[in-house]
Amino acid sequence: MAAKLLTILLVGALCGAAVAQNCGCASDQCCSKYGYCGTGNDYCGNTCQSGPCYSSGGNGSSGGGSSVADIVTQAFFDGIINQAASSCAGKNFYTRAAFLNASNSYSQFGNDGSANGTKREIAAFFAHVTQETGHFCYIEEIDGASHDYCDSNNTQYPCVAGQKYYGRGPLQLTWNYNYGAAGNSIGFDGLGNPGIVATDVLISFKTALWFWMNNVHSVLDQGFGATIRAINGAVECNGGNTPAVNARVGYYEDYCSQLGVSPGDNLTC
Repeated sequence: MAAKLLTILLVGALCGAAVAQNCGCASDQCCSKYGYCGTGNDYCGNTCQSGPCYSSGGNGSSGGGSSVADIVTQAFFDGIINQAASSCAGKNFYTRAAFLNASNSYSQFGNDGSANGTKREIAAFFAHVTQETGHFCYIEEIDGASHDYCDSNNTQYPCVAGQKYYGRGPLQLTWNYNYGAAGNSIGFDGLGNPGIVATDVLISFKTALWFWMNNVHSVLDQGFGATIRAINGAVECNGGNTPAVNARVGYYEDYCSQLGVSPGDNLTC
């Protein structure tokens, strides 16, 4: 009997470990130390495994002791999205919880070893998101379906008939080669089902962070102007669209001020 009980306990422990490794929680829930899904300190506190964890459980702990979750507070996030009209599609789509959950997949985001560097990267990211989505109003590019974003010369990520690769998500992911590469990295059919970026908020934020880490993160030390060039330089820089550049800079300076960090030099492109 004792041997049978020990077997049951061992099996139960193994099952518990399996659950703890893969909670399968919703995007706005945390996976606790014991493998349960929920919100609040018991789930999102120091022993949190995944999801929008607090402080040490969250992504991006910097040399200054601040994590992405510490800096992107609900108040900071709400300060952006609350400027969108209630009729905006993004108002009921984008959430801080989904952003934090997505950021856990990109450990180098906001993690350059200094508190100021973390704050500047976060301010820069949300400045561009604000410009691209109109304070989280838009999930999809306005009249995006009327534009042709298929690069037929890109044979690695060929366009799929009937699909459109216009801007979607926080950084308005565009072009077949970006959808294909993002899908391969994140784990969705970017070429065959690009529309999921506008319907799954976790994938949506992950595409924005994927683009950021692959195209923008490496130029942060060159100043905010370099991030503009990396995101939309061909259209906006060198006099292409000065009002848009100025708007991005304005958002960046505002968010830096909110986070208590200087914006640095080389702000425009």
